[in-house]
Amino acid sequence: MRLLDRESAVRVARESRYYHTPAFPPGSGPDFVNAAALLETTLAPDALLALLHRIEAGLGRERRVRWAERSADLDLLAWGDAVLPDRATFERWRALPLDVQMRKAPDELILPHPRLQERAFVLVPLADVAPDWRHPVLGRTVAEMVAALSPEARADVRPADAACD
Repeated sequence: MRLLDRESAVRVARESRYYHTPAFPPGSGPDFVNAAALLETTLAPDALLALLHRIEAGLGRERRVRWAERSADLDLLAWGDAVLPDRATFERWRALPLDVQMRKAPDELILPHPRLQERAFVLVPLADVAPDWRHPVLGRTVAEMVAALSPEARADVRPADAACD
């Protein structure tokens, strides 16, 4: 969060608690620490994603294998009510079976993240900073999507005892 906030074109407006979560996909490495932030920026979505990738690389992230163990993973989840690049592309990526998701990565930015509504490790921290954000395709708020998760999925997202540096 501090690295993002140091950028002149980005301001961390709100930051969630930190949460311990199982690695995704299961068995892909040690547990993660997840958080979410609400950003204000003058950057375009593609430029912000490029900045996130530069920060990841600076933290030791190497993108060799999809969903491999990683030192940092900074995702751009949404951009207001935008659906990028278009709804048909979003729907195509949202419908991919897990085995295909694990092998294929999009060549372009897809927003909102096609599967954020399925992932407790995304939604629980996101609820800290934007519980009323409404998914522009699904029409549900973050709070509603969290409530729709299974109790087991929500229980896997455990608050960290202290913020991570």
